[in-house]
Amino acid sequence: MRIGFIGLGIMGESMCENIIKKHDDAVYVYDVVDEKKEKLGSLGGIPCRSAAELAEKAEAIISMVPRSEHLRSVYAEILPVLDESKICIDMSTIDPSVSVEVSKQVKAKGAQFADCPVVKSKPAAIAGTLGIYAGCDEALFPVIRPILSYMGSNVIRMGGNGMGLVMKICHNALVASIQNGVNETLALAQKFGIDVEDFATAISYGGGQNFYLDGQWQNLRDENWTTAFSLENMHKDLGIAARLSEETGFAMPGVANCKAVYDRGMAAGLGKLDFRTTFKVVKGDADA
Repeated sequence: MRIGFIGLGIMGESMCENIIKKHDDAVYVYDVVDEKKEKLGSLGGIPCRSAAELAEKAEAIISMVPRSEHLRSVYAEILPVLDESKICIDMSTIDPSVSVEVSKQVKAKGAQFADCPVVKSKPAAIAGTLGIYAGCDEALFPVIRPILSYMGSNVIRMGGNGMGLVMKICHNALVASIQNGVNETLALAQKFGIDVEDFATAISYGGGQNFYLDGQWQNLRDENWTTAFSLENMHKDLGIAARLSEETGFAMPGVANCKAVYDRGMAAGLGKLDFRTTFKVVKGDADA
């Protein structure tokens, strides 16, 4: 099966590279930045001049773009060339309602569609060990699972179109909530003279142990804000979570509190830094 990959950013680049390494057929690549598709071309991908050209040549079309408006733009371009021979897999993290809207447009052309957002960050994308949540028709899942497994070691179908994204937003809202709990309690501990390493060690002895602190305490100690997953991307995801909360009439005060922290981080111009930079916001070191 010929595969095409649209969107070669921080995550997409490494995800596509894994497909190129592991897949035994052509892999077409496209990004609006020429240097990105040229880099993947040097690794064995076949650069295309447009998303439409890629969609014409590929049988499985993967997209990984930043926001809902970007996905709408991609599909406005490729819809005219879709037919029953095409499978579309969007791995972006966008509004579930937009993904469902696009899925209906794709299916109207006879093609198939799955939303398959990913969890974990750049190191897992490089290693091919992402978690992947699929939202698609039940019969489509075994067809696309081998492709998804090039990029992820844990792949699960959550239900029909849109459900992969609902799960991704729930996941990221939980991550932000855990992170904010770490931020607040670590900042409090520091006020009493407890350093970051001792805090992390002590937390690991009890029920408060968590993946976020285990993986990030050294970066927090060293004030290393190098981006693996940006503050602005988590801000976007919390915004989606807030909209889902409003749509369902289900109050989520914890998510609202986290979003307020991220709002402050964005106002302070920290959006491009790693999302752990919210520690500075909570401590009061980064307000605009």
